[in-house]
Amino acid sequence: MPELSKKYFVVAPDMRGYNLSSKPEPVESYKPRHLVEDLNQLIPHLGYESAVVIAHDWGGAIAWNFAIAHPNRVNQLIILNAPHPYIYATALAENPIQQQNSQYMNWLRSPGSEDALIKDDFELLGGFFRKSSKADWFVGETEQAYKKAWAVPQAVKCAVNWYRASPLHPPEGDKPGAHKLELSPDNFVVKVPTLVIWGMADVALPSFLIEGLEVFLPKGKIVPLPGASHWLIHEQPEFILKEINQFLK
Repeated sequence: MPELSKKYFVVAPDMRGYNLSSKPEPVESYKPRHLVEDLNQLIPHLGYESAVVIAHDWGGAIAWNFAIAHPNRVNQLIILNAPHPYIYATALAENPIQQQNSQYMNWLRSPGSEDALIKDDFELLGGFFRKSSKADWFVGETEQAYKKAWAVPQAVKCAVNWYRASPLHPPEGDKPGAHKLELSPDNFVVKVPTLVIWGMADVALPSFLIEGLEVFLPKGKIVPLPGASHWLIHEQPEFILKEINQFLK
């Protein structure tokens, strides 16, 4: 962000529920359509008709849907380790490896998960970052900044509500999860120029999630990043900045 801001007007919003943004109580407030509409209203609110959208993980999930629903708002889309919604839904419904890797989602959806995440100065949350990363970046000021955001009242509960409101999760017991979705791949083509950078050592989101992705990206470029985990931005920022700058040209 500091580098990109030398040439561009850069905005990093707290999405609803996170950090300093508003925190509506109902779980339904975090359904994807509302999160997409937040972005749709934010860009003109800032005085622009459209923007380059760069997103990771949950932000990427919303950005995929935003670019599909509102291509006029997106000049270029840049995704980092956030699976395309159709490919991810299919994997959650049919792929045993992805179902196993995503069981944490069902745990997060369960009552009281936020209490466990907050306990002992966010020990469980911090441990997740440390165990799933390939670099020692979650320390010092960075760790404290995350904890400060997590400590905002209701922030962790609202973050968990993103999982509770999402239809994309593995099947569990009598809950079908992604199985209940009837999706047509034709409805998930991304019409805007898209760059996908993928950390190939992501534990939760394996590299098979970018197989066949080009079908949905007629104006797409896919860049595998060997050795990088889910937290690729923290691990290899120079590589990612180089790819972004080349794409934006």
